[in-house]
Amino acid sequence: MITIKKIESFNKKYKNYKINSEIKSKKVRLVGEKIESKVYPLIKALKIAKKLDLDLVEINPKANPTVCKAMNFKKFLYNLKKKKLKKNLILTKEIRLTSYTNSHDLSFKIENAKKFLRLKNKVKFSIWFKGRSIIYKDLGEKMLLKCIKLLSTFIKVEITPRMDGKKMFIVLSPKTNKNEKSTSKLKKT
Repeated sequence: MITIKKIESFNKKYKNYKINSEIKSKKVRLVGEKIESKVYPLIKALKIAKKLDLDLVEINPKANPTVCKAMNFKKFLYNLKKKKLKKNLILTKEIRLTSYTNSHDLSFKIENAKKFLRLKNKVKFSIWFKGRSIIYKDLGEKMLLKCIKLLSTFIKVEITPRMDGKKMFIVLSPKTNKNEKSTSKLKKT
């Protein structure tokens, strides 16, 4: 059961939800697990929720009577945050190469890149130049362009071969759906 010490700060964070004593309705329709769904006076609904060691959360204030659910509010907020993070999470997976990586190793790394792209992650191929190998930047660029060519059906190039100190890299993202392409073209025109 949630005890709110600073109600004002709590309301700013979770203003969409009224819980326990914040609910102003005189009668509520109580729903939840192990609870018979029917209309109760607010005081009785609060007692039922407290007896089950749960919070009374206002789900639909516009309904007549107001719909409230008995649930663990902290767990509910945790799951909401978890879903929000999952939705917005796009990872960038890095695959390291050398300017002299052989064809078998390259094909293995390309297959891994395909897996990452199917999972909607971005892929960053990077080549580190050690010692005198910095002289052969052109070989590194050829290797990165070869990666682009091998993955051309799966990818959209975000960053073309670029040097950053002793490191050359490219960033690739998965191709968007045909529907998304057509809408982006319409917006441009």
